[in-house]
Amino acid sequence: MATRMKADERRQLVLAAARRAFAGAGFHGTTTDAVAKEAGVSQPYVVRMFGTKLDLFIEVFEEAGERIQCVFQDVLEAAPFDPERDEDWDRLSAAYTDLVADPDVLQVLMHGFSAGSVDEIAAVGRRCMARIYATLLSTGCTPGQARDVIAHGMLLNVLLSVRAPEDLPHGGALGELTTSTFGDALPATPSLT
Repeated sequence: MATRMKADERRQLVLAAARRAFAGAGFHGTTTDAVAKEAGVSQPYVVRMFGTKLDLFIEVFEEAGERIQCVFQDVLEAAPFDPERDEDWDRLSAAYTDLVADPDVLQVLMHGFSAGSVDEIAAVGRRCMARIYATLLSTGCTPGQARDVIAHGMLLNVLLSVRAPEDLPHGGALGELTTSTFGDALPATPSLT
């Protein structure tokens, strides 16, 4: 006898499917029908559960931003953080680089930031960026240090979005930029084919 999923489990299943669908095609290129197919449920079920495509995307986008903030917060709570110690910044960087294991999260962020022409999505992007910045500032670092961490993370996202690690065998400027940006984390970087 098959067991029925609880409502929260079904909701999480649809959210995971939406994350994959939006990561692949972005807000404008994804339909609720595509999300439903990815989740193995009906399109009316997705709409009944989440409302509009915009509502669903916002939830997925907010979740991706919160995940980054939580990763940083976990590092800060795990051990004392001194913004003058390179080792402590390395811990933050390593935690962010670990997110590469789930490239859908980073792709959803990229799609969310690029869909800023939609007012509601832009508002989520601003909140996301502000929370991450505030979390970094809570370390006692300077605004410039916090900005540099965010800038480095965004460069990682862009390089992953254009699948720069796939271009490494060709060398050249992009290979050099990719290698210097990822450092030791590059060999663990999954291919985004």
